[in-house]
Amino acid sequence: MEKKRDYYEILGVSRTATQEEIKRAYRQLARKYHPDVSTEPDAEARFKEINEAYQVLSDPEKRAAYDRYGHAGPPGVGFDFGFRDPFEIFEEVFGDLGFGFRTSRRRGPRRGADLRYDLRLQFEEAVFGCQKEIEIARWEACPNCRGSGAEPGTTPVRCHECNGTGQVRRVQHSLFGAFVNVMTCPVCGGAGEVIRTPCHQCQGTGKVHVLRRLTVNIPAGVDTGTQIRLAGEGEPGERGGPPGNLYIVLEVEPHPYFRRQGDDLIVELVINVAQAALGARVTVPTLEGEEQIDIPPGTQTGAIFRLRGRGVPHLRREGRGDLLILTRVEVPTKLTREQRELFQKLAATLGGESIVEVRPPTFLERLREALGL
Repeated sequence: MEKKRDYYEILGVSRTATQEEIKRAYRQLARKYHPDVSTEPDAEARFKEINEAYQVLSDPEKRAAYDRYGHAGPPGVGFDFGFRDPFEIFEEVFGDLGFGFRTSRRRGPRRGADLRYDLRLQFEEAVFGCQKEIEIARWEACPNCRGSGAEPGTTPVRCHECNGTGQVRRVQHSLFGAFVNVMTCPVCGGAGEVIRTPCHQCQGTGKVHVLRRLTVNIPAGVDTGTQIRLAGEGEPGERGGPPGNLYIVLEVEPHPYFRRQGDDLIVELVINVAQAALGARVTVPTLEGEEQIDIPPGTQTGAIFRLRGRGVPHLRREGRGDLLILTRVEVPTKLTREQRELFQKLAATLGGESIVEVRPPTFLERLREALGL
């Protein structure tokens, strides 16, 4: 498979370019490679490539995702930018200014717009997966006229202004000669047809606003920022075009004591000085319930114990991450008389000299080592 070119390289801008610089670069290149005026043999392919790059870099959210993950998307998740018709984008940026380009493409089928829905999950729902019911308001094809916009039993008629072409030509004369300006027909809006008897249910728009309930299957192992695409659940297309997609963007609530690092879980275990010095069998929490582990004698603050396969399931592949148990030795701040006497006896056996040693690994360094970072 041919490797996709960098979007910044396609538009000829730097990664720190402003939105205005990106739009300016797009306008120059889109004019140059528009298939209606360019003589380059690969003009249409270049035109689509330029529009794809502009669609991503002109949208702050899409640009941020691209800057972080590139074309591939988050590991194991990926994303679909839902690219639109490049000629639609061109007309949105340039408006109905003509430029001598043909606009008949607008009369063809047009894909519906994509929709976004933000869904908040509990920590356990994201880890193990679940089903969620959502309600989303969207436009759908009118059931009365089946999306035509005309009252049943009637049909649209050819527009008298543009004679069915969807565009009108205006000739302007100046000292430099005559200029032909091609614009979208103001009467039919580029459709080439006019509805004489609009549908009473949708008032001729061909669409009605409905509230739809959908079931979303959340796979195990998702995290904040994961996107789930529901194909065809976006806005309906126009003139027979396919519907857009619905993108479910997930946000996961934090857990009271588990922290997530990729597919590994981290939990902090507090032990007292006696347990650290003598060793002990202690109970630790896992996602499936409590489990006992052995703390060896002489355990220091920052020691890490690993329970393999007790972490988060890998998204879209077999296996799970690990549970990392980080120990912290808690020194008591208040002692009873008996405890003080015992510590004094212990201190007498340990000696009172301070020893300077080579700096041991810090807590963060131990964690990075355990995670293989």
